[in-house]
Amino acid sequence: MGIVGIGIDLVSIPEFAEQVDRPGTVFAETFTPGERRDAADKSSSAARHLAARWAAKEAVIKAWSGSRFSKRPVLPEAIHRDIEVVTDMWGRPRVRLSGAVAEHL
Repeated sequence: MGIVGIGIDLVSIPEFAEQVDRPGTVFAETFTPGERRDAADKSSSAARHLAARWAAKEAVIKAWSGSRFSKRPVLPEAIHRDIEVVTDMWGRPRVRLSGAVAEHL
């Protein structure tokens, strides 16, 4: 897959930290078990780690959406869990797509 667009997202870590584990927020179903495990294992601040993952997921959505200017969105509303941010053994991030997101991208 080539470059389809450019996306960027910024997250306020203190505000994110207040909400990330609160029941009923959008974040409850956003992260995969692997992302939550990585956050707990590799970071002194799990919220900081998950905030970075959230920003990456949002950037992917924005990049893809920007490539579809004036076209109807085709992705389901709850898509964040189908966009997983994984890291290699050196800590470099990579996006792994699954489900409906993988079908459309």
